[in-house]
Amino acid sequence: MPLPTAWASLLSGAQRAQLQHLERSLPMDSLPPRADWYRALEAVAPEQVRVVILGQDPYHGAGQAEGLAFSVASGAWPPSLQNIFKEMCDDLQCQPPFQGSLLPWAEQGVLLLNRVLTVAPGQAGSHQGLGWEGITASWIDAMNQGRSKAFWLWGKEAGQLASSIDSEKHLVLTAPHPSPLSSWRGFFGSKPFSQTNEWLASQGLPRIDFAGI
Repeated sequence: MPLPTAWASLLSGAQRAQLQHLERSLPMDSLPPRADWYRALEAVAPEQVRVVILGQDPYHGAGQAEGLAFSVASGAWPPSLQNIFKEMCDDLQCQPPFQGSLLPWAEQGVLLLNRVLTVAPGQAGSHQGLGWEGITASWIDAMNQGRSKAFWLWGKEAGQLASSIDSEKHLVLTAPHPSPLSSWRGFFGSKPFSQTNEWLASQGLPRIDFAGI
């Protein structure tokens, strides 16, 4: 699927050229499937975004990545997603969801954006440094420049962006990555779900039904 026009318009000419280079040069077996590279951007238009959740790069296991950060279309939940759902249920006092796809979040205005949109099968982080970071940084900056919204910055890579986001206008929540390697350091108990819904309500905006997936 092509990049939606509304998101393409937020890139410079050089960034659009870099994007075309990536589309031509990356292997066909890159994950997620090529048709899902821009799925996070297809699911929500820039003006509809109320929450931005930043991931690092897609899941690298077969059949996992579906173009939405932290989300899986079917099958077993990766450990990071399991921890996200554990925190959600502890925070909201809800039952575990029936599916691993976070598309219902995206349909309510949650941008599930990875800093790097592709990965080689079985090789985490393999497409870092190829040019995705500058492209996604432009979209993040556009979200910062736009109306008030909540940013969830999980992990070291995402946390480095905190200083570039206007915390007086936006709700900026930082926490360790939900991976089992770091989640015990403070991801559990960070309560991003309830904090965000309380903040949205204070802004006169509808809450996100996070548990309704």
